[in-house]
Amino acid sequence: MEPSRTPKTRLDRRIHRTRRLLTQALIDLTLAKGYEAVSIRDLTERADVGYATFFRHYKDKDALLADVLEQLIEELLALLQPLAAEAHPARIGTLVFKHADQNSALYQVLLSSPASGALLPRLYELATEAALATVRVKPDSPVPAELAAHHLIASFLALIQWWLQRHKPYPPEQMGRIYAELVLKPTQALAFVNPSPKPTARTPRQN
Repeated sequence: MEPSRTPKTRLDRRIHRTRRLLTQALIDLTLAKGYEAVSIRDLTERADVGYATFFRHYKDKDALLADVLEQLIEELLALLQPLAAEAHPARIGTLVFKHADQNSALYQVLLSSPASGALLPRLYELATEAALATVRVKPDSPVPAELAAHHLIASFLALIQWWLQRHKPYPPEQMGRIYAELVLKPTQALAFVNPSPKPTARTPRQN
């Protein structure tokens, strides 16, 4: 027998569904005709939700875009937090480019919308803090650790934008390796202590 759901659980599910539909409508319409041309009426009709319902969730479409960016930040942080502690930069590079490949429409919207210009610093700030929380900084580095971590994030987004604008001329795995060689490895060598390889399990000696 399926467990009964409380009113709050049903409400949470409806809220999540409404926001998901509005997010997809924002992505689709922005790609079709540009962010500035999208109205709230367009969004509600595309998402098939009530006009008044929109304002129970967001005060305007910029607030919706900000919420979409916050969701992306959460996902990116989960990927980028172990970045500097990872012994294989190419594998991490591939991981983040696969994420961009799977969410390419969302990245296109966030990197091309004029309103995103005021939101991206938030992404830089949170991702930089998360990266710095996982690294060991070289005491004699000529590059400040905060600047190095910011460079990792900004370069990733710049490469993503270049890649998407050119309709993904290289597969995510190759872009991951390019990112590792261009950005991750040299930045790590300058500013961060390379992680020690994890010890391998030893086979007990036979007596």
